[in-house]
Amino acid sequence: MALKLADRPLEPGYRYFDRYVPSDGPSDGPPAADGAAPVIHKDAQVHDTILGPWTRIGARTSFSEVSMDAYSYIVNDASATYAEIGKFCSIARDARINPGNHPTWKAAQHHFSYRARAYDLGPEDDLDFFAWRRSHRVVLGHDVWIGHGATVLPGVTIGTGAVVGAGAVVSKDVPPFTIVGGVPAKPIRERFPKAVRDGLLALSWWDWTHDRLAGALEDFRHLDADAFVEKHG
Repeated sequence: MALKLADRPLEPGYRYFDRYVPSDGPSDGPPAADGAAPVIHKDAQVHDTILGPWTRIGARTSFSEVSMDAYSYIVNDASATYAEIGKFCSIARDARINPGNHPTWKAAQHHFSYRARAYDLGPEDDLDFFAWRRSHRVVLGHDVWIGHGATVLPGVTIGTGAVVGAGAVVSKDVPPFTIVGGVPAKPIRERFPKAVRDGLLALSWWDWTHDRLAGALEDFRHLDADAFVEKHG
């Protein structure tokens, strides 16, 4: 399959991985600052992926054609495909981001029809099928929390600051700062009143520099969201 993210411009500290091999360094891009380089577990599988500084990928987790921004992490036994993940996202174990979709409208759903080479049924795979899959990307905003064992289905966008409860199956877009749960996932409540939500979006702390984050660390620790917005807005 053709690499789709290989030619995307890289921001400082971001690295591109054609196919991760534990003993190899990044295949492209400038070196990240000391300590900020992405950390990929030796048992993870990463293909055609861009990772920002301070990112982490856990054991037995697979990424294919994924962009994950700075400070985000995904832990063990998870997967993500055809996805854009924002900054400061927290993705728990066993999460599935854009799992494989099948052509339910065709006579055969099985992947022999679009992965024909693996079955010696044809000289080429079905590129149109994979283009269809790519057209249903999953997008996560910033500071999104995906709970243990949750699944985010193809084409879903999850807004900044949202929470997806453990075991949820998300089939529809989730607004910013909304907590959802269940199968299929439904809104449970808003995290904050509208004024606080708007204040956080205007503040966009996830775009702050590393030094500014460090300077505000005690406020992140000790102030609630309303007080934080009032002080820093």
